Amino acid sequence: MDRRLVAVVGFLAVAGGVAVVALFPGLLIGDPGEYNETTVTAYDDNGTELATVEVRVADTTAKRYTGLSETEELARDEGMLFVHESEDEHGYVMRDMSFPLDIIFLDSEGSVVRVAHASADDDATYEARAKYVLEVNRGWANRTGLSTGDRVAVPARVQAGD
Repeated sequence: MDRRLVAVVGFLAVAGGVAVVALFPGLLIGDPGEYNETTVTAYDDNGTELATVEVRVADTTAKRYTGLSETEELARDEGMLFVHESEDEHGYVMRDMSFPLDIIFLDSEGSVVRVAHASADDDATYEARAKYVLEVNRGWANRTGLSTGDRVAVPARVQAGD
C-alpha cells in the first residue's frame, strides 16, 4: 500500500477516534457500576463532632468522572466521597449537575483544605491539593460550621482508591 494512503487512513482513524471520545467521553471512561456506601463524620479543629454524611464512594476513574451528574437531588445529609489514589492537585467541575454543591477538598489525613460553593450552572473548575473530595448540598458546610482546618473522618476501608 502507498505510504501516503497509509498516512491518510491512519490520520482519519485517529481523528475519528478523537471525535468519538470528545462527543462520548463515557466510552473511554466506562460504566461506573454500583457505588459502595459509607458514613463519614465531620469534626471541628477541637474534635467536636459537627455532622455525619451518608455518602456514595467514587473510588474508580469511571465513578469519579460520573460523580453526581446522574443524580437529581440529595437528601439533607447525603453526598458523595471521591477517593483518589494519592494526594495531588485535583480539579472538579459541575458537569451536567441539577443542583448546587459544596465541594470540600480533604488532604490524606482528612483535614479540610478548601470549601468551594458551586452553582449548578457553574462552568468553573474548583481545584485543590487533596486525596478526598466530599460533595454535599450547597450550604451544608455553612449549616454544620465546617471550615478549612476541620477534619472529616474517612473510614479505613475506603481510603485506598483505585
